[in-house]
Amino acid sequence: MTNWFHSWRAAVRIARRDAWRFKGRSFLVLAMIALPILGVSALDVTLRSAELSTTEKLSRSLGAADARLSDPEYGGVAIEQKPDGEDYRPVGDYDNKPYPDGPGDVSKGFPAGATVLTDSLGTAKLRTTHGLLQGEIRELKATDPLAAGLLTPVEGRLPQKADEVAATTHFLEASGLEVGSALAARGLDREYRIVGSYELPGDLKANQVNALPGALLKPLGEALDKAGMTGVDTDTTYLVGLKDGGAAGFTWNMVKETNAKGVRVESRAVILDPPADADVPLYQRPDYQRWESDGPLGKEMLAILATIVGLAMLEICLLAGPAFAVGARRSRRQLGLVGANGGDRRHIRAIVLAGGLVIGTAAAVTGTVLGIGLTRALQPVLEETMGKRFGAFEIRPLELLGIALLAVVTGLLAAIVPAVTASRQTVLASLTGRRGVRAASRVLPAIGLVVVAAGAAIALAGSLYTTQPTIVAAGSALAELGVVALTPALVGLFGRTGRWLPLSPRLALRDSVRNRGRTAPAVAAVLAAVAGSVAVATYAASDEAGQRAGYEAKLPYGVGSVMVREGGGRDVSAVRDAVQRDLSVAVRADVDRILVGRESCALWDSKEGCGRHEIVIPKANECPLYVDTPDGSDPAEKFTVAERRKLGQDWRCKTNDTERVFTSESGLVIGDAKLLTVLGIKDPGAARALADGKVVSFEKPQRDKDGTIAIRLITDQEAADNAQAAGKEVPGEIKKLAAYQVPDGVQGWGLAGIISPATARTAGLATAPLGSFFTTDKPVDSEQRQRLDGDLDRTAAGADLHIEEGFVGESNIVLLSLTIFAGLITIGAAGIATGLAQADAEADLKTLAAVGAPPRVRRTLSGFQCGVVAAMGVVLGSAAGVLPAIGLRLSEARQATADYEKSLDQGFVPDVPHIPITVPWETLGTLLILVPLGAALLAALVTRSRGALARREAA
Repeated sequence: MTNWFHSWRAAVRIARRDAWRFKGRSFLVLAMIALPILGVSALDVTLRSAELSTTEKLSRSLGAADARLSDPEYGGVAIEQKPDGEDYRPVGDYDNKPYPDGPGDVSKGFPAGATVLTDSLGTAKLRTTHGLLQGEIRELKATDPLAAGLLTPVEGRLPQKADEVAATTHFLEASGLEVGSALAARGLDREYRIVGSYELPGDLKANQVNALPGALLKPLGEALDKAGMTGVDTDTTYLVGLKDGGAAGFTWNMVKETNAKGVRVESRAVILDPPADADVPLYQRPDYQRWESDGPLGKEMLAILATIVGLAMLEICLLAGPAFAVGARRSRRQLGLVGANGGDRRHIRAIVLAGGLVIGTAAAVTGTVLGIGLTRALQPVLEETMGKRFGAFEIRPLELLGIALLAVVTGLLAAIVPAVTASRQTVLASLTGRRGVRAASRVLPAIGLVVVAAGAAIALAGSLYTTQPTIVAAGSALAELGVVALTPALVGLFGRTGRWLPLSPRLALRDSVRNRGRTAPAVAAVLAAVAGSVAVATYAASDEAGQRAGYEAKLPYGVGSVMVREGGGRDVSAVRDAVQRDLSVAVRADVDRILVGRESCALWDSKEGCGRHEIVIPKANECPLYVDTPDGSDPAEKFTVAERRKLGQDWRCKTNDTERVFTSESGLVIGDAKLLTVLGIKDPGAARALADGKVVSFEKPQRDKDGTIAIRLITDQEAADNAQAAGKEVPGEIKKLAAYQVPDGVQGWGLAGIISPATARTAGLATAPLGSFFTTDKPVDSEQRQRLDGDLDRTAAGADLHIEEGFVGESNIVLLSLTIFAGLITIGAAGIATGLAQADAEADLKTLAAVGAPPRVRRTLSGFQCGVVAAMGVVLGSAAGVLPAIGLRLSEARQATADYEKSLDQGFVPDVPHIPITVPWETLGTLLILVPLGAALLAALVTRSRGALARREAA
């Protein structure tokens, strides 16, 4: 035991002195190991600091209150809830009766003698220096002790009067306002003075203003309602502080008593000390299914992180291993002296392994300390990026120790092969500097070939016979490891091309082949980085191609629409003028909507006196798969699979799936022939039908056999909803209009039909302005769009603008980032290999200079050495990276086909799945040509053309 300790102590001292002697090489290896450790340790501290404890979460949600009470909107019916209050159900069986709905009385749940603080939240458009900004209005007496912790004052003070507000710092930045400015809400004539700023610890990017209860939301809602505009939806909860502090807090028994009164509770005491599952009535319900979380990251994310850590260690070992090998060769005379003085192979291995231990330990300490310091220094930036404050700057020593040990293990793993190689050299070879000649191993390539075949078989089976992408990924990873094992043999195959190359590249290639122990790991590192990048890039490009093929335009390319839902059409004229003024409009088609109720009724308005309309589908045209049944059962269940498939192809069951975000509730609009021109509808029959007073219908089921369309005008929406829920006919006046059905294949762009203004007047339909469709002479640029958005904010509320730009891919930045990442890894790995080659082949370079080689040979040789490593790694990595992406896409195709067949069995007719496989040739071209060329030029530029001549060594 003592001899073992002393031998390792001596080995560590020798390794430490050797590392200090060759600082450049040592720093290179230390940096390679320390950088990942720095990143992982910084990530650990960041995640742990951002992960709030239960107490910290409660402080941000409850402040200093004992509980928060809210209305579950079940009409006061008793409820059963989870202990944390996140999920709840009404008590009772509602299978054969209407589900409870409506407001309840939360005040019934207030404990006797408790202090209650109202907390209301609504959304409205607030006036800024630029125009209007959608923001939250929170009415909360924030100076009350119960509210402590809900928000953090930053500047000024919190509001104390009815005409004062405070605003979040993000709102002030976005609005251009400041403390002391006046604030107004759209639709309200009153102004409020901003007396301070604050931030929400859990949402730093919130645009919110704080006012006293009743000071802003109520008058704003009344003003909007009076103007015929959509009001403010307000969500009110109540913070409760128990009398005398409540020694036990708001207990679980109190929660259940409050639930019986139809009130939901979020209790501090219950969340901190939850009851047993047997004491939770909600968990005992047979129809309730609990969903347990896999933790903050989830099993899949943990598997991905483990894979990333494993690949990072592989990369480090592949790049650091040659550095230790070169270090061992540079110190071979010293190792030979150890052997000459009685040291055996164990001591030689210990010295080289001690080098990995010393540098790994130094990297662990350096990376961990820098990770903690960097996280602390960047804490404000990290908090702003995440959008929330840290709970506390938390350092977990055991986790950081485990991360640090990872660096030590990586250093030892990287030194294992050089240690074994150095220990096999004879003392004579070490002292004389002879390397000896060893035949290339035939075992490793054979193993690599077997692993490649096995991995490819697993990936192929996963893509052809299963729908599990993890099997494809596992097989691809295994095959990639096999390619890494084959790298030395593949490097030898590349060397056979040297006979056709000029002097410098031929020397570089032969040097790389001769020193495969140095070249192969660097090529493998480049291969791994490029393969991962190419796999993700290929998958992203294929996914984008699929999205492009499946993209459904809402309008013809270049066509725009602007619709106003609020104010009964009062602001539509100003909106149309803004479009005409700010854009180079070629053709503009104005459209109106059918109005049921008062002139001030907005679109989809639920206020009293406002109704709606709908198209009545004739009974004969109703799809049997969707028709309502008296008992409420699924009508599709009475058909066989074959019958459902057949009905799915029936014209009655084919619906228009285009999203109707720009039109009325039924899809009917009032317009003229200009609308046909703007939408590119070239059917002559449609233009004639409008001129003849007919409705142009785009959906076949809505037209009756007598050639008419029935429109139901619903004045009492509540009665209509009740009748529909009971399976009865919806009450309302019905208007029948003659209709023209467009031929199959004519795109209606989400419209159910077009009614001419004259036809609407003749039929006695009241109308209100809705908006416009338009075309432009030239594409709308960013400045025009910004100017129009600003004008629309100043002229109307609820103006929806859309200009069809076609499919816009989001993966271009991803592909560019991956290309840059792979390029940096490739250049870095090739540069490391080149630096080691120069250190390892210094004698050869001096020999070239001695025999008269020009100085530029040194520079060009260095450049080609770097380029050769980069080129070999990129070629192999590109080939290895495309295959897993293809496998994953084939697996997705199988899943999509299975879902498609299942939909057909149920009677649905979705689009035929299209899962294309697209190779990103631009990315591959950049990697295959520009990256090796850039690596070669960079290495040539940083290499000195002249080297110092060495003196003769003493005999």
